[in-house]
Amino acid sequence: MKYHIKDVKLAKKGRLRIEWANEYMPVLTLIRKRFTKEKPLKNTRIAACLHVTTETANLAITLKAGGADVTLCASNPLSTQDDVAACLVKDYKIPVFAIKGEDNKTYYRHISNTLDQRPNITMDDGADLVSTIHKKRRNLIRDILGGTEETTTGVIRLRALQEKGKLLFPLIAVNDANTKHLFDNRYGTGQSTVDGIMRSTNILMAGCVFVVCGYGWCGRGVANRARGMGANVTICETDPLKALEAIMDGYSVMSLKEASRKGDVFVTLTGDISVLRKEHFMLMKDGAIICNSGHFNVEIDLRALGEMSKKKRRVREFVEEYTLKGSKRINVLGEGRLINLAAAEGHPASVMDMSFANQAMACEYIKKNGGRLENKVYKVPEDIDREIAGLKLKSLGVKIDRLTDKQKIYLTSWESGT
Repeated sequence: MKYHIKDVKLAKKGRLRIEWANEYMPVLTLIRKRFTKEKPLKNTRIAACLHVTTETANLAITLKAGGADVTLCASNPLSTQDDVAACLVKDYKIPVFAIKGEDNKTYYRHISNTLDQRPNITMDDGADLVSTIHKKRRNLIRDILGGTEETTTGVIRLRALQEKGKLLFPLIAVNDANTKHLFDNRYGTGQSTVDGIMRSTNILMAGCVFVVCGYGWCGRGVANRARGMGANVTICETDPLKALEAIMDGYSVMSLKEASRKGDVFVTLTGDISVLRKEHFMLMKDGAIICNSGHFNVEIDLRALGEMSKKKRRVREFVEEYTLKGSKRINVLGEGRLINLAAAEGHPASVMDMSFANQAMACEYIKKNGGRLENKVYKVPEDIDREIAGLKLKSLGVKIDRLTDKQKIYLTSWESGT
């Protein structure tokens, strides 16, 4: 078995952490039990480019239990948990190509290593795997039934491919499932982003001016958690509807230029490029803290910040201080990469439980239906979304009502009125 990890001797620690996460992933556990019996992914090769964390490990173990041959690489150079990678290799015989802190060249070599198994199904978090196939590995297309995409940024890239008529195989946007984005993006990103900021800086949130760039589901979650810790939260948006919603939710809303003069902490969560840039750095306070919780490290223009600076030094493990001409300092967290994974542990396992349940069942759906799907981006089928919600309620011991036959008829008819 080929693999490339930091140190296989870390496996024992990783195994304990994977077991701990599994205790909080009851939905995936139920799916794993069924997969173990039915083997719906037998003789299926799955290439996964995901954050190599304890939660991802439990997904990989579930897929293997379903009969799949799984190979895993990292979707972000700073998100890998090396002990988890070691456990997957040593204890579960799952090939992993991931080392925390790997350089860009190694990152893409690991993607290539993962694709060398000639996958039938791809699994992405950010679409780097699919992008590499479309750019450099088109010879793999004939073996691919379809793929899944975990996050907003990746779905944006895939829909751009579809709109240009260049998408070469069907993809399921797991991110768009209600049991994914309503929970993972809002509650998971909200808590883990604030966790990453706290771990890397140890600042007092209460009373600070906390600027959230982007009021999508992730931005909503971060804003809510920051406000809960006493921060004065300001929202910056380009979408008038989302900006209006933020106002109705009780936040201050202003242009990023105006917010740059006032903010103590800035977080980008837009999925777009150069959100924080030179014109904003020039207006920021001395000691301003900036970080990113969007998928790629493109939301903060670090090149421009570097060119404006006369000195750069690391002042804490995940904090780089840029001193601008004139002695003003700006602190960048986690090299501008996902702060919730660079400095913390990512989403809580109980949130990822539903996200990865979607991934597992989407793979099963592709295996059954791949030959009949068109080359476009699909939503997770509604029956899968509802089944996962039902399994989650079951795991929580919660029972809900069912419609009576009379109620069902009323909701599907036009005859009854006032």
